[in-house]
Amino acid sequence: MSETPALSISGLSHSYGPRKALDDVSFSVAPGSFTVLLGLNGAGKSTLFSLVTRLYAARKGEIDIFGANVMRQPAAALRRLGVVFQARTLDLELSLMQNLIYHAALHGIGPLEARRLGVEALARAGLAERANDKARALSGGQMRRVEIARALLHGPRLLLLDEPTVGLDIKARADLLSHVRSLVREQGLGVLWTTHLIDEIDENDQVVILHHGKVLATGRAGDIVAQSGAADIGSAFARITGADAEKLSA
Repeated sequence: MSETPALSISGLSHSYGPRKALDDVSFSVAPGSFTVLLGLNGAGKSTLFSLVTRLYAARKGEIDIFGANVMRQPAAALRRLGVVFQARTLDLELSLMQNLIYHAALHGIGPLEARRLGVEALARAGLAERANDKARALSGGQMRRVEIARALLHGPRLLLLDEPTVGLDIKARADLLSHVRSLVREQGLGVLWTTHLIDEIDENDQVVILHHGKVLATGRAGDIVAQSGAADIGSAFARITGADAEKLSA
């Protein structure tokens, strides 16, 4: 019997009035895998993200998180999901620990347990000594690490990150990628990482190429490159989509 996908999307379409943002999108994310949703700005990445997280209601298609349907079993599905949005969402006037405890309360976790989990989460993020600092004292990359720690506080097995490196410098981007990849290896998380930056992709990552609302390719990055006859993933993207690969850079 095959393993239940961390995320399964089938036949998903979504429109804003007459404009179709997603057109019959299907792909899956395996447990313990790092999957990149690659597309230019306007490809439909944020719309898909909003449907998976139930910010928007999906009218056509199916979204399942570890077998729980997002529309029919929302509580069960969303319990298994951690989310890091593109916009920063920490309360800058609260300490790191206060941010975590507040989030834990939303998931029904009591203050004592929340503090214990918060200590562990900040240690994994390399920020244990900053627990009582206000969030505004952190760098952009450190804020992202706290947002990831917060997203994982209730023990989800799937983590979604929407363009998480926007606004970060090169070193902070690399550090954040390394941190999330370590979570995949060490905790077996399924990760869906949305980006328009090709330098965030490794050869062995699973990649979903989304262009004008349609999935044009899925598979291991190295296989997509080989099948397209290109030299690298940027060139492969250009061949598959007909788009300018230079837009896939910082």
